[in-house]
Parts: sequence; structure tokens; C-alpha cells
Amino acid sequence: MAMWNPWRGCIKCSDGCKYCYIHKGDSKRNINTNEIVRTKDFNKPIEKLKNGNYKMKAGIVYLCFSTDFLIEEADEWRNECWQMIKERNDCTFLFLTKRIDRFMHCIPNDWGTGYDNVVVCCTIENQKNADYKLSIFSDLPIKHKCITAQPLLEKIEIENYLDTIELVVVGGESDYHARPLDYNWVLDIREQCIRKNVSFEFRQCGTYFIKDGKQYTLKTSDLCKQAKLSNINYQSQK
Repeated sequence: MAMWNPWRGCIKCSDGCKYCYIHKGDSKRNINTNEIVRTKDFNKPIEKLKNGNYKMKAGIVYLCFSTDFLIEEADEWRNECWQMIKERNDCTFLFLTKRIDRFMHCIPNDWGTGYDNVVVCCTIENQKNADYKLSIFSDLPIKHKCITAQPLLEKIEIENYLDTIELVVVGGESDYHARPLDYNWVLDIREQCIRKNVSFEFRQCGTYFIKDGKQYTLKTSDLCKQAKLSNINYQSQK
């Protein structure tokens, strides 16, 4: 497992961005998150050792997890990234995006029905964005599709969009000002996934977590642990 951030910086564009941890961390360090710049790791996938082997090992690569791979300000650099992704067919590149409506403007000429080694996760947080983004996502030529509902801000219906989806990840928001996550919303999405035989993962609770009508305040360090203890993940039988 490796991380690859060919550029840094991001611009808030969705309801889930309100308390973005990237912006929050940059603010503490007096960094302007809205400035999109290439990083020293731009060529990371194809850098080699003296013996000619790639420095980055084969396996899963988490791409642009501190920015957005489809952000407009990186359009001039993305084709180089696609070339590296194609070269490293021994790796599986996974990225999340809040800009799925830009996807067809951002793919390489030889994309066709998709690269086998690319997983695209469309992020949503409420019904408005689920209906808008997933209606687009459903028709896109992508071999491996996932949905990330994190932070989940309300109860949502996504069952009609699950036919081409491999995995749905759900989680809450972690921040002093975080919006609450109701466990019933999580369970409801889980049931939708089970009915469609789509894998489901409850990634993390929210700082303010509602269960059985009672709101709890959880430590950030406990959010993933408590979600795992719920033991509600579902593995597709496909």
C-alpha cells in the first residue's frame, strides 16, 4: 500500500467539504490550501532504484487523498499521471473525487471502457449530491466503481445507483464542529447494499454519534475502532 499525491491543495466544492481536515491542518501551518501546486512526489510511481527496479512496490496506491485527482487546476498535469498509471500496471490506483461530473474531460485518449488498474470512488454526503453525482457516475466507462458516503450528513437512498458498484463506504465527520451521524442512516445504507449484493464498509463513526436516539461525543482516536466494533461490514457474494 502506497500514497501518491502528485499535487497538493484543494478547493471546497461540496457540502461535505465544510470542515475539511486538509484545510484545517493547512490553516494551522499558514498554508493556502486553495493554491494547487505540483509536489516533489509527482513522478513517484516511476522512480527507480540503482538496480532498475521501481522504488514504489506493486500493490494498492491511494492517489490524491489530500486533494482531488479531477480538480480543474491540475488539468495540465493529469495526462502525465495517466501515463505513469498505465506504465505501472502492477499497481491498482484508487482515488476519491467530489468532481465526478468532470470525469469525461479528464480521461486519456486510450481510456476506452476504463483501465483495469484504476478504481474510482465517487463521494457523496446528502441526497441532493447523491442524485446528481451518482446519476452521472452510473453511466461512466469505469471498470471498478465505489461510493464513499463520508461524511454522511443525512439519510439517503442510493439503491437505484448500485448496479455497477463494487463497494460502498460510509463514515461520519470528525471535527469539533462536526455534523452528527445517526447510526440508523448507516444501517439503512447497509440494507440497501445487501439487497443489491454490494460490499459495504462502515469506516468511522462521527465525533457526534447518534444511536437509539441518544447522542454521544467520541474521541477522534476512537472513531474507526468503534465503527469496526459494530461488526456490520458486508462482503458481496459476487
